[in-house]
Amino acid sequence: MTAPDGAGVATPAPANDPWSLLRNATRARVALGRAGDGLPTARELEFRAAHAVARDAVHTPLDADRVRAALADAGVGLPLVEVHSQAPDRTTYLQRPDLGRRLADGTQLPAGDADLALVLADGLSPRAVHEHAAGTVTAVLERLPGWSVAPLVLAHQARVALGDPVGEALGARIVVVLVGERPGLSSADSLGLYLTHDPRPGRADSERNCISNVRPPHGLSYAQAADTLVALLQAARQLGASGVVLKDEGAALPPGVG
Repeated sequence: MTAPDGAGVATPAPANDPWSLLRNATRARVALGRAGDGLPTARELEFRAAHAVARDAVHTPLDADRVRAALADAGVGLPLVEVHSQAPDRTTYLQRPDLGRRLADGTQLPAGDADLALVLADGLSPRAVHEHAAGTVTAVLERLPGWSVAPLVLAHQARVALGDPVGEALGARIVVVLVGERPGLSSADSLGLYLTHDPRPGRADSERNCISNVRPPHGLSYAQAADTLVALLQAARQLGASGVVLKDEGAALPPGVG
């Protein structure tokens, strides 16, 4: 099929976009095209909008009432305790990562003896906690019959390592921190799960296991994340350790993918 150009000479119509298959398979910004030396206007506007969404995700305050309501709607019956890190506000939290790893002075948590503690931490995307924490917690608890679970902890201005003093204070043998991950240009609501056996201050990142990108429908589903996490929890309990010595033996991709 041809189309006439300005001089009345027939020229070939554009062929099918060879990048369409790849573009349809990912939310990453690929094959954006070109207008002169820059991006097409539509792609430039999409970039600016995605950047604004990512910034908003970082600065959105954690809404404790929204999280409580989501947990209640999901049927999670565990009590919820709120804690704060030593970062007094969002600006300080972003500038001083070390303060986000420490509990605020005077924090009191109910001491106990539990197999597992779950910490819901705002991290760098409170939006991820708002949207995905309740579904993830529900899926995990459904797969852990017989496990004793400490009260849920909702942590404000929190980094992953805040789970170490929280888990120790609760008397938990394993802690899992569900934390809002750093937003990307196509993933402002990604939730990460960090598992640490025998939590206590001073644990290194190499002593943790991470499951990333829990954000259905574009990332892991709650069921997929929970299946992987529960397998790691059971293996960590048998091994008595987590981190680099604990390997995920599950399939690299869920059934039907690849």
